[in-house]
Amino acid sequence: MMDDRNTNLDGDRAQMGEAPPRSDTPNRPTRSSPRREVQSSEFDANRPTVIALLYLASFVTGITGLVGVVLAHVWQGERAEGWMASHYTYLIRTFWFAFLAGIVAFLLSMVLIGFLLFPVIAIWFGVRSVMSLMKAQRREPMPDPQTLLF
Repeated sequence: MMDDRNTNLDGDRAQMGEAPPRSDTPNRPTRSSPRREVQSSEFDANRPTVIALLYLASFVTGITGLVGVVLAHVWQGERAEGWMASHYTYLIRTFWFAFLAGIVAFLLSMVLIGFLLFPVIAIWFGVRSVMSLMKAQRREPMPDPQTLLF
């Protein structure tokens, strides 16, 4: 006698738009399986990654860095724990120190020294954003979020 339980289950899955599990691929993840760890080939759009990308996009748009720092302050206020907390501190400090350095460079540009500082500030800002982005993709905390150098 044939077992109807398996065929009914497969029919129910087909009606719900899901494919029945295949027995020839036992390690194949399904929708009900827990979330896998991020592999090197996958992009993880976690919150610190979003902020770092907004910072990098500010080189083109000019305004997304402000959006990024607002999001960082809001998300940090949600009592972030674990590896994300160090990223929020690191990214917030990156924005505000770059902003203050930009003001100083602007004031010093009246004596022509500030024009030399703008590229240095941009490189510093970009390197810190990329470092946070790379660590966030691996879900690793920033080693020393209070530092000003990389």
